[in-house]
Amino acid sequence: MSAGGERKKTACVTGGNGYIASALIKMLLEKGYAVKTTNSHFKALQALGPLEVFRADLEEEGSFEIALAGCDYAFLVAAPVNLMSANPENCVAQIKLACQKELIEPAVRGTLNVMRSCVKAGTVKRVILTSSAGSVIVRPDLQQGDGHVLDEESWSDVEFLRAEKPPGWGYVVSKVLLEKAANRFAEEHGISLVTVCPVITAGVAPAPTAHTSVPGCLSLLSGDEAAFNALRGMETFGVVALCHVDDLCRAELGRRRYLCCSLNTTVRDIARFLSKNYPQYTVKTNLLSGDLLEKPRVCLSSAKLEREGFEFKYKTLDGMYDDMIEYGKALGILPS
Repeated sequence: MSAGGERKKTACVTGGNGYIASALIKMLLEKGYAVKTTNSHFKALQALGPLEVFRADLEEEGSFEIALAGCDYAFLVAAPVNLMSANPENCVAQIKLACQKELIEPAVRGTLNVMRSCVKAGTVKRVILTSSAGSVIVRPDLQQGDGHVLDEESWSDVEFLRAEKPPGWGYVVSKVLLEKAANRFAEEHGISLVTVCPVITAGVAPAPTAHTSVPGCLSLLSGDEAAFNALRGMETFGVVALCHVDDLCRAELGRRRYLCCSLNTTVRDIARFLSKNYPQYTVKTNLLSGDLLEKPRVCLSSAKLEREGFEFKYKTLDGMYDDMIEYGKALGILPS
């Protein structure tokens, strides 16, 4: 109950250990929600408000029913596997069926598993699905020319991805297919569904570990080539697009499919920024070889989100990196 005796709105956030999920839990508690989450090992956030932790498995039918019971909102953040860190070389080497079985089908199946539990709960007013800008940006028509502007109406080309198998193709296909499966399910069962497609996410979260986004953003300082390849991988599609995790969490409270991006930049711009602003580190210029963009060829637009009154707090690299350096130290990505 709230101080006035009214029942707090209750939200379930799946995958509470994750970088985005932990930041979302923190924001919801600060806004006065009661929060239930799954598979979280840290309970420091309980000081902010009522937080319950449950065990659940995306591959286990019905395992989210207890966590979702009595919830008003369900935030689907957990993924069945850490798809972004899946070895691209292994994925390319496998036949198409292997990626289908190991990456794509579990993502779709896990999403629908949680949504079925939302229906069974009978109290969930809205489901908020965290997808990825990967479901928007990978299209063969963007390989030529520049000045392309993409928004939520764009979809990555699944047939192109399955035919060409670029690095990370299984992850991108999984995001497209799970979104479309979730949309069909929501329409069939009368569920209010919001989908948020974040780009590379920067900033600090309560999570004691962070995969992909934060290591990628700090890779030019850490020298981690695998993390840098994730950053550079997005640029192969024409842009390095960023948003701050705090802005992303606020965008999760919207009502439609939104692309969440506040800054379109390049690897070279990030390198120049880091060299100027963090001289105590040496930017690993050896990572900058090859064909890198001087300016973005593609712009990811969040105009729809902004037209509905949303205002990004973080629109520059200064804002993105403001406290992420110290976070990187705490995570062991950067030396103390």
